[in-house]
Amino acid sequence: MQHDTASAPTPARVLDPRAVRDELTPHVAGPVLLPGDDAYDDERAGFNLAVRHRPDVIVGATRAADVQAAVRFAAGHGLPVAVQATGHGFAVPADGGLLITTARMSGVEVDPGARTATVAAGARFDQVVPAAAAHGLAPLNGSAPHVGVVSYVLGGGIGLLVRTHGYAADQVRAMDVVTADGTLRHVTPHTEPDLYWALLGGRDNFGVVTSLEMGLVPVTRLYGGGLFYDAEAVPDLLERYLRWTATVPDTMNSSVALIPMPDAPDVPAPMRGRHVYHVRIAFTGAAADGERLVAPLREMGPVLAALRDMPYTENASIHEEPPVAVPFLREVALFDELGADALRTILDHAGPTAPLPVVVELRHLGGAFATPPEHPNAVAHRSARYLLSVVTLLVGVGEEDARPLLKRLFEGLAPWSKGTSLNFLGHGENASADRLRAAYAPADLERLVRLKETYDPQNLFRLNYNIAPGGWEK
Repeated sequence: MQHDTASAPTPARVLDPRAVRDELTPHVAGPVLLPGDDAYDDERAGFNLAVRHRPDVIVGATRAADVQAAVRFAAGHGLPVAVQATGHGFAVPADGGLLITTARMSGVEVDPGARTATVAAGARFDQVVPAAAAHGLAPLNGSAPHVGVVSYVLGGGIGLLVRTHGYAADQVRAMDVVTADGTLRHVTPHTEPDLYWALLGGRDNFGVVTSLEMGLVPVTRLYGGGLFYDAEAVPDLLERYLRWTATVPDTMNSSVALIPMPDAPDVPAPMRGRHVYHVRIAFTGAAADGERLVAPLREMGPVLAALRDMPYTENASIHEEPPVAVPFLREVALFDELGADALRTILDHAGPTAPLPVVVELRHLGGAFATPPEHPNAVAHRSARYLLSVVTLLVGVGEEDARPLLKRLFEGLAPWSKGTSLNFLGHGENASADRLRAAYAPADLERLVRLKETYDPQNLFRLNYNIAPGGWEK
């Protein structure tokens, strides 16, 4: 079995603050922060407020040389390394160790002739989208463009146009990465195929990516938005939505979320204080064809429609995910099929009668998602047809109450699940060895372990969904 080194506490270390600054500051252009410094708390904060790093040292990187200096310092002092851009994809908090923050490395360059974007380590998709749109192109971003590009892509990248254009990871042309020996490597599928393969799916287990070049797609507009239903008025909507997904072309990207809407004045009156189904649509074809395809959805029951032809730069309005940091717990699973028993399990644990408010989202996969990439990578489960993500906001709800609910739900769904996705996996127990195994094909995980032994034999990069060297045994 794989040893759960990711969750092991980092041994307490005594670092002389003056010595730390003397050693790092001459080599780092960005800030070097230690506990007690005024900017320390702001620097370590991420998007998920349920998790907070508490490192011994923070390096606010501004360039690749800063990352190299930080990695060499950590290796020399026996400190594990964590990396954070926006903090959406927390796995294991740094309790000690060294945290590299990359938000200051935010450069974006678009090459319209090559149809590529080169982004620095801390760039967000809401920077790439308008830069690409100026040339009639678009990145394969997720439903929330305020997410960091690099971590999202290294985890696979199940995006807004996943059925039409597949995993974002499959678009990667090249990466600059600082490995555990402090070397800055330029990695392509031709120059370093093993490391290229491992980074795309292995996330931050093999180094710190400081720059990434990825392909863009010729998308300028969408027919999209949302359809809203009262869950009580359409109790069989999930079943009917699944039947509908079997009829649509690959140009139709969609998901359905079951959301407990707050009883608040800013919520439209028909949805206020009610459980609501929100069907999200992102169709890359003509608006008239999109309207024809969604007609069966409109017939499912009373519906509040907000569909329109829109420029791709407005794609964030489809899911309407606010860019506001909140504490939350998340779990995810992938499926080939979801029958009546599986849907009943979902609704029993996370529907209108659930003991805690949870947001359920079912994403339709298939299409280009299942297409093997031109250059192989470690991203798995391409045959899955649906992704189920469940989120509990930890506002007035403790993680100790929310986690058992999600555990019961996904244990109930285990007979039908075929694995999980790193993009939505969550933190804490979700970073355990058992959950990690579910994110990979067994042969791929064995290969990742062998490559970890080559590129990071001391497991310097272990504050993550950790693939430990020597950690996979039959």
